[in-house]
Formats: sequence, C-alpha cells, structure tokens
Amino acid sequence: MDEAAQEPGEKPSQSEPDVQIDPLIEKQVRNKIDRVLIPLVMGLYLVAFLDRSNIGNAQTAGMGKDLGFDDEQYQWLLTIFYIPYILFEWCALMWKAIPPHIWAFSCVLVWGLASTLQAAAFNWQGLMACRFFMAAAEAGYGPGIPYLLSFFYKRHELGFRCGLFLSAAPLATTFAGALAYGITSGHPVIANWRVLFIVEGIPSILLAFIAYRYLPDSPDTARFLRPGEREVAKNRAIQQTGSEGASRIGHVNFKDIVMSLMDIKTWIPPLMYFSCNVSFSSLPVFLPSILQNMGFTAINAQGLSAPPYFLSFLVCIGTTWIADRTRQRGLMIIGLSLVAGIGYVLLATCKSVGVRYFGVFLAAAGVFPAISNILPWTVNNQGSDSKRGASIVLLNVIGQCGPLLGTRVFPTRNAPYFVEGMSICAGFMFLNALLALALRTHLGWENKKFERMDEEARRAGLDPKQGSIGVENDGYGFRNFL
Repeated sequence: MDEAAQEPGEKPSQSEPDVQIDPLIEKQVRNKIDRVLIPLVMGLYLVAFLDRSNIGNAQTAGMGKDLGFDDEQYQWLLTIFYIPYILFEWCALMWKAIPPHIWAFSCVLVWGLASTLQAAAFNWQGLMACRFFMAAAEAGYGPGIPYLLSFFYKRHELGFRCGLFLSAAPLATTFAGALAYGITSGHPVIANWRVLFIVEGIPSILLAFIAYRYLPDSPDTARFLRPGEREVAKNRAIQQTGSEGASRIGHVNFKDIVMSLMDIKTWIPPLMYFSCNVSFSSLPVFLPSILQNMGFTAINAQGLSAPPYFLSFLVCIGTTWIADRTRQRGLMIIGLSLVAGIGYVLLATCKSVGVRYFGVFLAAAGVFPAISNILPWTVNNQGSDSKRGASIVLLNVIGQCGPLLGTRVFPTRNAPYFVEGMSICAGFMFLNALLALALRTHLGWENKKFERMDEEARRAGLDPKQGSIGVENDGYGFRNFL
C-alpha cells in the first residue's frame, strides 16, 4: 500500500491549507492505518457476505426440501434481504453521527445473531424474519464503509483501499463453495444446512467485539497510533477538508446534503450501481445451480464456482489501484462493464459448456470490479463529508434496488440456459458502460469550469490559501476524478 503522499500534478501549496507534514512520517502513519483498519473492515465485510449469500449453499444442501417450500418461496428468501437493505440505507450517515466503533459493533452483532438463528428455523416464515433483520443490520455497515474510509485517506489513496475492502465479497465467494461443501458433506445429528448457518454465523458475533475494541473512530483518536502520529493523522485530515478535518464525527451539514441532491453527478452513479447489482446479485446465489445445469454434479458445481471469483478478487484490487494512479475511474468502469456484458452474452447464446464457463469468468471479472470503482468514484467527486454521505446514501438506496430484479430473473423453469436472465444482465452491463461515459463527459466539463473559476480568482488577486477549506472540500484546485 505504498504510494507517493501527493498525487502527481497536484500543487499542495496552492490547494491545501498551510499544514506541513514530513512525507516520510506521513507514509509511516498511513501504512500503520492500512495495517489495522483495512484488514478489519475487510474481514467484517467478508463474513457479512458469507452470511448473506450462504442461502444458496443451504438450498443446495437440502434446506428447501426439509422445510417444504417451493421455488417461488425460495425466490422470496432472496428478495426479502434487499427490502430492508434498501429501507435502512440512510444509516450510512450514522458513521458520521455516532462513534464508528459503537455503530459497527451494533450492526455486526445483530447480523451475526440473525444469521446464526437461521439454523433454528423450522419453517419458511422463520427464515424470512431472520433474513430481514440480518439485512437491516448489514445495511448499516457495508454501504457506509467507503464513506468511513474517506475520513482516513486522501482522494488519490481512497480507491485502492475501497478496492481492498470490496474485494472481500468475491474473495468470500471464492471459498464459500468449498467451505460449504466441507461443512455440509458430513453426517451430523442435525441437518447439514443448519450446521452451515451455525458455523458461518458465529464468527460474525465474535468479530463484533473485535470491532468494538479496535475500530478507530477517526485518524486522530486511533488507539494504535502514538500521540505524534495522531497529530500527523489530524493534519492529514485538515489538508483534506480544511478546519472541518479537525472534528469530522458528531455532526451533519444538512445544507450540503440538499446541495448534493441537486447535483446531477450525485444521481448517475446510483443508476450505474443499480445496473451492476442487477447483474451481480444473482451470481453468488445461482452460480452453483447454473453450473449444475451445465451437467456438473452438486459437489463439482460448488468447487467450480470458486475460480471465477478469485479472478474477480484480483481484478478488483488491480483496477482500483490503476484508477487511483491514473485518475481514470470512468474508463476503467467502461472497460469492465463491456467485459461483463460479453460474458453474459456468451452465457445467453452458447451451449458449449467450456464457452459458457469462460463466460462466467468474464462476468465475474467485470461486474464486481466495476462496482469497486463506482463507489470510490462517487465519494471522490463530492466536496464535503456531508455531501459524500448523502451521495453514498442515494447510491445505495437506488443501487440496492437492482437485486430486487436480479434475484428474480433466474427461475428454475428457464433452466438450463437461463437465456432471459443472462440477456437482462448483459443489457444492464452495456447500459452501465454508457452511463459511465455520460458521467465522465459531465465531470470533464465541470473540470473545465473549475479551471476558469480558479483563473478568475488568480486574476482578481485572491489568495487561494485564505479561509479554511481543504482541496477535497470544494477548495481551490478541486478537480473531479474522471
């Protein structure tokens, strides 16, 4: 996670408050934050993703047969998760209003309990209730983490860290099948699928207490930093956001929220996120079934679902790192969306098992890495903490509606090729590429406007370093990431 402290081409003497930081010490502080914060939020997201997606593995292990529900009821078990996940998206702002270690503890504990209690369900209604509360708690965690990370990292550092955090989802899916097979292949006293929920739910409960102890509320209060390092972390925040950086937790600026909601660049990313979620939400849940319908056994289907997601994990990390370096998130998203779209086209139109399995690789390597670039792109181009929070809430409220469609386009009656579902997913990924192109064009136009405004300020003899607004809070020299 080593990188230059200042992005090439930026002029800190013109665009940041006059706070001096030794680059070597800053690098050491940033790396120490990396070693504690990133593994923690990544680990929590990994268990969250295991908890939400193991329903597919449980179904393969005989859950539906044991509880006596049909395919339509199984579809509702998938859909019910996203209803509270959407309704509680506003909770992303709680990361700013409540100390993060308390908020994270509450969310992780509730979803861990709900996930584990699925093992005690003896009917479809009980499972529905557990998944409702699990989703409500997860809505308070994952969607707000890119926002939380923006408190700790500068704009050109954020994307890679978001990529590491979000890559936990495909990483979880990589070994979820093997883990589920290992758990459900034995002959325990209780049903295998019940054992699956217990074994994968308890770690979340334990990690809730680790989050309470170790998750820092802000850079300048992190327990793992020495007093001098905390001062450096505080000064980094001031460089980012001006005087607001000295105290970023405990208040929300509602005027900034309204301004953000009136900005077109706040609305396009949610449509992109919606498109990606239509395509992605179905993959972890239905991929084992899709592979079974290609002719593989249930055991082989679980194993063959891992390699595409490991590729997705690597691409998530690589593309967000490149986008940070080049400031070109839009081009990255366009390319990834086209790759995913082609993958879904192959799945919809080809009957060869080898070609279709290759299509799975393309889809997995395109969809989630695209999401991993959309989230930091949204945060990068908002000019205050409250604007960033509002944009994350809107992104998830609209974007998380995608799974309501995505989880219902693969009914078993369309097996084995699921042409309709694959075609819908392909169409949304191509739409995502067009939306990314439109947003990139708009952001480029805005950058030219900012350049004209800065030039007018220079000609008027204004001192760009006056006041207390940092470059990331609509300060002098602010430019959108393209």
